[in-house]
Amino acid sequence: MTLVVTVDRFEGDTAVLEVAGAFVDWPRAALPADAREGSRYTLTLAEAPTDLSEAEARLARLKAKTPQSGDIDL
Repeated sequence: MTLVVTVDRFEGDTAVLEVAGAFVDWPRAALPADAREGSRYTLTLAEAPTDLSEAEARLARLKAKTPQSGDIDL
């Protein structure tokens, strides 16, 4: 499912987004750094896997891309 969201306003560290006529609080840090009031973005929602093995495989791929605590690549 794909939705178009509009940044309505900012309240401190929170962005208030308009999504399909409703307002949703969203972490400001989760938006692009250049987001402004009136900015529009496309939000794509993925379906959750129904097969547990697929969810475990996704988690393994994510962990492989994320440095573990204490690991530093120079």
